[in-house]
Amino acid sequence: MEKVTVALAGNPNVGKSTVFNSLTGMHQHTGNWPGKTVSNARGTYEYNGAEVTLVDLPGTYSLFASSVEEEIARDYLCGGEPNLVICVTDATCLKRNLNLVLQIREITDRIIVCVNLLDEAKKKKIRVDLEKLSEELGLPVVGTTARSNKGLGELMQAVDLMARTHEGTIPPKAVPSALAETADRPDKPAKTADGIGAQTGDTDAQADEAVRRIVEQSGRIYNACVQEESTDPHSLDRRLDRILTSRKFGYPLMILLLAFIFWITIAGANVPSAMLSDFFTSLQAPMLRGLASAGAPEWLQQVLVMGIYKTLAWVVSVMLPPMAIFFPLFTLLEDAGYLPRVAFNMDRCFQRACAHGKQSLTMCMGFGCNACGVTGCRIIDSPRERLIAILTNNFVPCNGRFPTLIVIISMFFAGAAAGPLSGVLSAVLLTGLILLGVFMTLLISGLLSKTLLKGIPSSFALELPPYRRPQFGQVIIRSILDRTLFVLGRAVVIAAPAGLIIWLLANVYAGDRSILAHCTDFLDPFARQIGLDGVILMAFILGFPANEIVIPIIIMTYMATGSMLELQSTAALHTLLVDHGWTATTALCTMLFSLLHFPCGTTCWTIKKETQSWKWTALAFLIPLVTGIVVCFAVSHIMGLFI
Repeated sequence: MEKVTVALAGNPNVGKSTVFNSLTGMHQHTGNWPGKTVSNARGTYEYNGAEVTLVDLPGTYSLFASSVEEEIARDYLCGGEPNLVICVTDATCLKRNLNLVLQIREITDRIIVCVNLLDEAKKKKIRVDLEKLSEELGLPVVGTTARSNKGLGELMQAVDLMARTHEGTIPPKAVPSALAETADRPDKPAKTADGIGAQTGDTDAQADEAVRRIVEQSGRIYNACVQEESTDPHSLDRRLDRILTSRKFGYPLMILLLAFIFWITIAGANVPSAMLSDFFTSLQAPMLRGLASAGAPEWLQQVLVMGIYKTLAWVVSVMLPPMAIFFPLFTLLEDAGYLPRVAFNMDRCFQRACAHGKQSLTMCMGFGCNACGVTGCRIIDSPRERLIAILTNNFVPCNGRFPTLIVIISMFFAGAAAGPLSGVLSAVLLTGLILLGVFMTLLISGLLSKTLLKGIPSSFALELPPYRRPQFGQVIIRSILDRTLFVLGRAVVIAAPAGLIIWLLANVYAGDRSILAHCTDFLDPFARQIGLDGVILMAFILGFPANEIVIPIIIMTYMATGSMLELQSTAALHTLLVDHGWTATTALCTMLFSLLHFPCGTTCWTIKKETQSWKWTALAFLIPLVTGIVVCFAVSHIMGLFI
């Protein structure tokens, strides 16, 4: 079978990933570029007897190497590996996108121009003459609407035709002098409104000429091939941005939207969580009878059912419903184009903390998984600011901590409210905790930028993509497969051995007390000083592999002392906790410690891989831990004065 390698290039937010995913389906794998921490996605598809490998290049506005992403894209295109290039463009922003097309044409003429998002262009009354565009560029042009798979057949056909017409890979060639000019300069170029690198300081005349020529040429081609029936096709986007990114309304609307998402998550997760809990509980007795009839000894029955199975049942019943609701809602905001507006609003706050504005994006990534948030810090070019973002990403709660926060809020703080008000109050309190996490992120970022990591914040160009109607079906499928099941699977893998370990610790005795009891007794005096108890603190320590198992560990530890009851509701759990000395102060400090304590094992390992330093990994562990201890100590003693 003939093999073809195709480089997939394009600006950010042009639908390049949608084209990649639609063509390759599940035949994908990711890694890193050699010697870089930038993600490398490759996928394959078969067409007309050929196996086509798509290499998804980092989204870039130009090949004037002012960032690692641009350097990677430029070097790969010049390196002689791909057979041809697909340059994906946005039909609604074609003038700017043509700059990259023309720069790639400086390297090779084996280019297929994919004009994507034709459906969005139609809504904005923008008409693109694809034949005229092909004539002006001297390149094949294919129009697509990738998210509905329109035009992808023609795109694959164009790839097949060009691959058979031009045999072999793109000949390796030296980078054109105009493109190489900025590669090794210490004063990196800033971005202009057209996405072309503009030199700072002394400018090389040849590079300046090339920039001017490309901008002028893209403008001429755009005017010849595109008709805008409206004087301002982006007027609706601008009107929305005047509200959503304004100083007056931007922050309140952002907070209200976050609270609304939490309310839907909490209210919607209660019923399915209870149903799953009842279902898993109903299987417990038959499992014990089945093991007994198979001749399994009593200790093995207890290990498998009361240890491993009950832990897994808790993790699945408590985690699955909120994740299945929260992740799709969060992804819908991303798909609709709102999250870049959140980054725009938060940029002012991070600038005041002497941190990078892109840290707001990595902070949002941390809501799903802090390890993903740490990996996302690669988008920050400055090593100093990237370290700040990595060290503080843990202050926003990941999905593994949401169940703990939601359950405690529902039992100890929102339970007094009746009916729908309980869900509303829970959402408000959870939003308040999230805002505290954001505040701590800014506070610690500011302290780091004035002590260990001194420096001034660097500027960056943030594109606000057009608002788009989310693809509800694809968002739900992608969120469930890529996020919900991934996180749940990781939690289950870790929870199973954790359940075994906890059961063993609780049932193996040293003297007249179990090993677990000895450990919790040892930790208890210190834990009391920060508003917890030895069991809670031990649960956080044993929960280092995954935050999802903290509550199951607390339950199993308390129940190992003789309170063997079936936790079929949060009311039963509330009774168990109160019987073991929990108060409102205990609940509040547990939530605060959950919000602010050390990263999980996966996140710590990710930090080590990203920083290549045990020192920074240790600091990433200690900074939130010390912060959590200090905050809980202060809160517990302040609460003690009033209670």
